[in-house]
Amino acid sequence: MPYKKFEEYNIEVTENIKKKYQSIIESIGEDVERDGLLKTPERASKAMQFLTSGYDMDAEEILKSALFDENYSEMVIVKDIELYSLCEHHILPFFGKAHVAYIPNGKIVGLSKIPRVVDVFARRLQVQERLTDQIVNTINKVLKPQGVAVVIEASHMCMMMRGVQKQNSVTTTSAFRGTFKNMETRNEFLKLISAKLS
Repeated sequence: MPYKKFEEYNIEVTENIKKKYQSIIESIGEDVERDGLLKTPERASKAMQFLTSGYDMDAEEILKSALFDENYSEMVIVKDIELYSLCEHHILPFFGKAHVAYIPNGKIVGLSKIPRVVDVFARRLQVQERLTDQIVNTINKVLKPQGVAVVIEASHMCMMMRGVQKQNSVTTTSAFRGTFKNMETRNEFLKLISAKLS
């Protein structure tokens, strides 16, 4: 039986983006009919749709789908969440890790939903600063916790491959709400995300 890969893409959108990629490839002087490039416009079209699939997702609904009543009131941290996004200025990738914490106020959320919220906003054309704020604000709005904290550390290909071409630079952004504005709580969070489990 031949290999089949099941992916669902809007045919009209795929074809529209594919034609634009064909035009781009031709414009840079390549032969779109060359063997290695024959299927590239279609592949690139589908890749772009996947990388921007966050526009079709609702982060608030994802969180609401797994809310539970619980009296736990200590810090909950999900750290080292892998993220991949596209810089909206050059449409080049940036990638790294998000660290998210909240202190419940009568409600907890299924842990897998926090990385899903990160993905919803990462899979859009983004800047890291906005991405950080969108994650913290959404969790704060839906869970209504005592506090929320988000730190993102990412490497940006627009700085590494072009422009200043700095290979080892990492951009860190943070956002704090509620009790995380208290220095002692914030420092506890920062210490915990820096700690390595033995």
